Formats: sequence, C-alpha cells, structure tokens
Amino acid sequence: MQHLTLHNSQHIHKQHLAVDKKSRSLAKSQRPIILWFTGLSGAGKSTIASLVEMKLHAAGQHTYLLDGDNVRHGLNRDLGFTDAGRVENIRRVSEVAKLMVDAGLIVLTALISPFRSERQMARELMEDGEFIEIFVDTSLDFAEEHDPKGLYKKARQGEIKNFTGIDSAYEPPENPDIHLMTSVMSIEEAADAIIRYLTERSLVSEP
Repeated sequence: MQHLTLHNSQHIHKQHLAVDKKSRSLAKSQRPIILWFTGLSGAGKSTIASLVEMKLHAAGQHTYLLDGDNVRHGLNRDLGFTDAGRVENIRRVSEVAKLMVDAGLIVLTALISPFRSERQMARELMEDGEFIEIFVDTSLDFAEEHDPKGLYKKARQGEIKNFTGIDSAYEPPENPDIHLMTSVMSIEEAADAIIRYLTERSLVSEP
C-alpha cells in the first residue's frame, strides 16, 4: 500500500484555480497572514490568541484560530507526543494554515511548536510578510506556578511523558517578530501589543 501511494503521487499535478488568494483577499478587504504563537505550556498562548481573534473579529476581520489542543482532538488525534509526533503535528497544522491563508483569512495558531526547524518550515510555506512569529515567553517556574490543568505536576510525577520543558526540549525563537513576556504583562496588554504591531505595519486596519 505504501509503494502504491508513493507511485501514484508521482502522477498528481496541481490544478489551476480561477479564483486565487488575491481575489479572496480583496473580497474580504484584508491581507491574509498567519499569527504563529509559540511558547511553553501554560505561557498563555491560547488565551492571548483568543483575545486577539476577538479584537480582530470585532473590527470586521475574517479570522480562524487553530488551537493545539483542539487540533489534536480531530485532525491530529492519531499523533503522539514523541519528537516525531510533534514534528508531524506542526507539519499538518502548517499545511492547513497555508490553505486558510490562501482562502484570504487571518489565521492564528496557538501551539507549543517546540522546534525551530518546524517553525521555520511553517514560515517558508508562506509568502514574504505573511508569517508573524509570536514568542509567548515565560520562565518554566512561572509556567509551573500558573498551571490550571496540572500538567506540569503530572509530568514531574512521571504520569505524562515527553512533556515540553520537563523531559522534552523547547527551542525558543532567536528572532521572533513579536516577543511577549507574560510574567510581566497582562493578557490584555499582550493582545494590545499584537494589535498595535499589526496596525502600525498596515497588516490590519485600525480597530
């Protein structure tokens, strides 16, 4: 079956579509981009991303939030948390995000996405200026102290294996487009910083 799949893939060609990304973007009166939130579990990625989406939606923007936990309930429910599973998780989300950007949407992704190489891969799928990497930065101690799901405690006790920051590596961005220090910023301040970044660069209209 694997051989047949690979053999058949050589005969698949891209289909030209009459309606392209530019047309879809013009119909929505916006520039499609992806806001890629990365950081440790408990750093505040999903909470900040959700608030940013609410603000963009209230301003009339067309958005979609791909949350890491939600994606693993459906599209990626067959994947584990080994390094290989994490890599495939990011690959799939990246491809979905690319399709959504092609549809003219502003896409937000909230995933730990621990490896620089996979985040770079996601960036390279997009056109120049479409990928905004947002580092939701917090110390491991702060993340453990603010852990409503109790995941760090379970990881420390050995109940969860391959947990990022405990027994699986996290590679922080070296040059993120936006750097948020959530140990000293409120969720509202972090969301406002993102909206300010986007409006100052004319990536979204003034809310």
